[in-house]
Amino acid sequence: MIRKSLIETIFEAASIERWNDHIRPSRGFTELDKQSHKLLGAYILGKLQPGIDWLKLIEGGIFEFLHRLVLTDIKPPIFHRLMKEKGEELNRWVIEEMRTDMEAIPGGFLERFERYFTDPDYSKAEKQVLEAAHYLATKWEFDIIFDMCHTYYGIANTRREIDDKLRGLETLPCMDAFMKNNNYQGFINLLGELRFQQRWSRSARIPATSVIGHMLIVAMLSYFCSCEMDACPQRKINNFLGGLFHDIPEVLTRDIVSPVKNSVAGLDALIKSIEQEQMEKVVYPLIPTEWKEQIAYYTDDEFSDKLILDGKLTYTTVEEINEKYNKDEYMPVDGQVIRACDHLAACMETYMSHMCGVTTHTLQEGNRDLYLRYRNAEIGGIDFGCLFEYFRI
Repeated sequence: MIRKSLIETIFEAASIERWNDHIRPSRGFTELDKQSHKLLGAYILGKLQPGIDWLKLIEGGIFEFLHRLVLTDIKPPIFHRLMKEKGEELNRWVIEEMRTDMEAIPGGFLERFERYFTDPDYSKAEKQVLEAAHYLATKWEFDIIFDMCHTYYGIANTRREIDDKLRGLETLPCMDAFMKNNNYQGFINLLGELRFQQRWSRSARIPATSVIGHMLIVAMLSYFCSCEMDACPQRKINNFLGGLFHDIPEVLTRDIVSPVKNSVAGLDALIKSIEQEQMEKVVYPLIPTEWKEQIAYYTDDEFSDKLILDGKLTYTTVEEINEKYNKDEYMPVDGQVIRACDHLAACMETYMSHMCGVTTHTLQEGNRDLYLRYRNAEIGGIDFGCLFEYFRI
């Protein structure tokens, strides 16, 4: 069972402000947003890099995120020097700090977490892709900051360091292809706009979270649930990417809250139709057809359990997947689990704000409704009632 402390640790990233010694926008520059943008970039680069192991790429992204959280907000030049001179000791300390939470995730998660930071040859190709994605997300942030800080002491050195690092990574096939294609760059820039879309926008809340940050939390929770269900590798990959992509259409429509969707009969279906229309018009022209098909698989009917049977999209249940279709060849996606993780993330957002001393009627009502919906729920063998009990106000 996923421990409450692990979920709370993940959520701490929403409170870590990046570039906090620079003039910067008030939204969109948290560690949570950066890590989510990085993982979206890693998806693009992974598609362009031959021979990538997607399970290792996803887990590597989770491992690096947790590693960074434990070490908190150290200024990058200092962080890199510390890792260069005391990296082995720091990595061991991080592993011990996370050990109890990692042990609670079945399937050897702790062992792979430990190996990732102690074996230089483990996930070597995936680490390179994640490093490239890291600097692309950093560059995206810096380009915004530079306009406000162009007279700031040392800003030119920061720009040179980032640009030099990116140039050094262009020897990777994925980076070479990415830098030569304006559409790929447009795709990651477009997704970056989700950093500035605030969730629960009508309610004061601490810490405020963005749509893009929420997407990563849902993705990680879905991945941990997949481990609990002993999902096959492709199912784990699909559930993570399904969580990571589930709110992409909101970059085109913004967040339309459930009360509005449910206010008029047929309105929810109309909104979905508009979202798909906008995806076809704005997003999909930026990416190759095979990527479009995969992303559509995750974003169309994103909360339905589905698989590919005899070459056709087939809707099913998580229980049936567990019993009959838990194999890579069926490309299973546990939409119900992703939906429950989506709601768990929302419940957690209301709870954490309450614990910080900021609550409203909207947040209290949202927390209560979500708890009541899931208090006795078991999905795919996972006791979601227990998980929602963690964050009950």
